[in-house]
Amino acid sequence: MIRAIAAVAVLLAAAVVTATAFADWSFVGTNAVASSPVEGGGYPVPAGRTKPDPGTCRLGNYNSNRSESWIAVKPGTEDLVGASKFFFETFSTFYMFHLGSYRILGGTPVDNNQVQGYDCISTGTQDMPPSWTNNTDPNVDFDTKGRAYQVTLPFNAFWEGGLHPNAEVDISYSDDMGQHWIRGNGGKPLEPSNNQLSTTFGHVEDKQWVAVNHIAGNANQDHVYAAWAVFNGSAIKVRMAVSRDRGQTFAKAVTIATPSQVTSAVTYVYPAVDVVGDVYAAVVSFPPSGKASQIFVARSTDDGRTFGPWVSVATPGILPSAGLPNTRFRDGITESFVASPTYPGHLYVTYEDWDGSQMDVKFTQSIDGGDTWSEPETVNDNVDPTDQFQPSVAAGPGGAVAVAFYDRRRACPDDPSILADDVGRTNFCIDTTLEQQ
Repeated sequence: MIRAIAAVAVLLAAAVVTATAFADWSFVGTNAVASSPVEGGGYPVPAGRTKPDPGTCRLGNYNSNRSESWIAVKPGTEDLVGASKFFFETFSTFYMFHLGSYRILGGTPVDNNQVQGYDCISTGTQDMPPSWTNNTDPNVDFDTKGRAYQVTLPFNAFWEGGLHPNAEVDISYSDDMGQHWIRGNGGKPLEPSNNQLSTTFGHVEDKQWVAVNHIAGNANQDHVYAAWAVFNGSAIKVRMAVSRDRGQTFAKAVTIATPSQVTSAVTYVYPAVDVVGDVYAAVVSFPPSGKASQIFVARSTDDGRTFGPWVSVATPGILPSAGLPNTRFRDGITESFVASPTYPGHLYVTYEDWDGSQMDVKFTQSIDGGDTWSEPETVNDNVDPTDQFQPSVAAGPGGAVAVAFYDRRRACPDDPSILADDVGRTNFCIDTTLEQQ
């Protein structure tokens, strides 16, 4: 799957967000290259084949594509840790990747590296596990002491040929801004694999995410919340595990959403923590039989042990296929969700909305802990109907809110990076837009 573009990391103070519609959004933003080739363990794919052979993992170059970016700011600083998928050598088309992280200090990219603990080089073994063919779904958050966390999904991409088990949910943390990563929870998975075949699609973990309580002085300060979906056909459950000792151990995972609460097919799990320490989770439903999808949010006031009712936030229009029209670009996560670090119970959701011919980015908010939500409004202001999609939302102090999204309103430029036949094409090339309020 494709993760949304990197969330906005640092926001300046702005007016308090109310339940009324926003005033005009304003454009901001700059770009800086953060990636460079690095070495790490990975699998080559033999010529004429579509999958690697067991036992052939080796040191090689992660010098190919990067995707599914995320970014987090160390509280009280301008220092950032980013994360994305790093593809191995020339094998991007063969699903050959591991997670990598980026160190960005004072807004300047410094270096990047493979996340250790999931490949044959950093684990020192070809055994699966602890080594895996792949590791995926980047996400990062900090605690108040500068420790960065991410919930990871190591898996074996090719289920034939003795590569079981096929996945598990893990936690890793870094105390040096992402240069070195240590597996938390004593090295044990948060959700163990049960050695399922891909064809059975039973107990398959996916769409995992992390949130950390970095509210200084809060009773639950530095508690870490990991959430994910467990697929069993369309009977999907949402699970959460909580660490109350900075990632060293996690309480046994609990189911926080069942099909009876949020329909039989939900995923894209986003946890968040507000300024009083309440824990929230957002999910998107994909019900069978052509019923409308919904975005749901629920709240926990007891440190993630139990959750209140799941409230319907919005009804997004969903693409009938995974790909956007006239391109091979694969669409990804529908929504993005965050809680205000300043105002209790202030929550923000952005999502992509397909109307049958084009995609817009919508925004809605709650100021009462998710009990009620404002009427969704369109964030993008393009005049011609083009696609805007895969939004990310971030909230800063004083009520600041920013939304970033992919944007196809501009025609493809006459640029060396654009194929000559594509120059001037409309609703095709993808830019990034950042709007702040």
